[in-house]
Amino acid sequence: MPSAPTRPVDLYPTRGPKEELIGRKDPVVWSEPGTAGPFWARELEEYDRDGFVTVDEIVTPEEVDKLRAELDRLVSDPAVQADERAVVEPHSREIRSVFEVHRISEVFGRLAEDPRIVGRARQILGSEVYVHQSRVNVKPGFGASGFYWHSDFETWHAEDGLPQMRTVSVSIALTPNHTTNGSLMIMPGSHRTFLGCAGATPRDNYRKSLRMQDAGTPSHEALTTFADACGIRHFTGPAGSATWFDCNALHGSGDNITPYPRSNVFLVFNSVENQPEAPFAAPVRRPSFIAAPARDRS
Repeated sequence: MPSAPTRPVDLYPTRGPKEELIGRKDPVVWSEPGTAGPFWARELEEYDRDGFVTVDEIVTPEEVDKLRAELDRLVSDPAVQADERAVVEPHSREIRSVFEVHRISEVFGRLAEDPRIVGRARQILGSEVYVHQSRVNVKPGFGASGFYWHSDFETWHAEDGLPQMRTVSVSIALTPNHTTNGSLMIMPGSHRTFLGCAGATPRDNYRKSLRMQDAGTPSHEALTTFADACGIRHFTGPAGSATWFDCNALHGSGDNITPYPRSNVFLVFNSVENQPEAPFAAPVRRPSFIAAPARDRS
């Protein structure tokens, strides 16, 4: 009788009875030094040290105009608003996020395949890559809510089954990002320590967590410890600028109560060598429009 497949060792346990701090067991930059690609060596060094790096203009102003027009089309389309891939603000009912945007839209699909984007992801992850998740986050003015502090990897490990920290995100600004309109905040160096969170994962947790994070949320005490040790950086810049950040970097953003919208497109690349397993701390894996299986490499 054939034996059952062996479950991989859980290097980063989470969603247990108490919080745990676990030193990172994976590289930050997986490629060999000197590997050719769009990043300069000094940029990869900065990414390795801090867990993020910014690129002043990853797409041109003309390209931003096309992306903005496509974003406006998506958020005003009743079919998109009714789609399960769209997340709306609880009070205003305006669109907050649209997931799997690289499949919904040819314009964003081409962006996800752009060598300027994919080449940088390959440099960081040291392998071929695929899109694990894509989304646009829309923060219109006058009250759009923020995203609480979290590590993406904690969720992707617990609920999607990604075994290793071999995943990278890029946030591309489609509008100017100011400190005042809900820009991204990251704790430099936090990617070096995994924070295993306390508490179990409810079934279909994604239905709630896409609107308001609960399971997988660090305690105030843990966040204070990280903030005291690492500090907090705001990311600001013009439309077309981008921030690449490690999957384990603690990050979040505040509400936007200014008149000025803040919209970004997020592309998440996973290594094809980091095959998803069964979720490490959830009853079932999240839907594929939130977390694509590795076999789906297009």
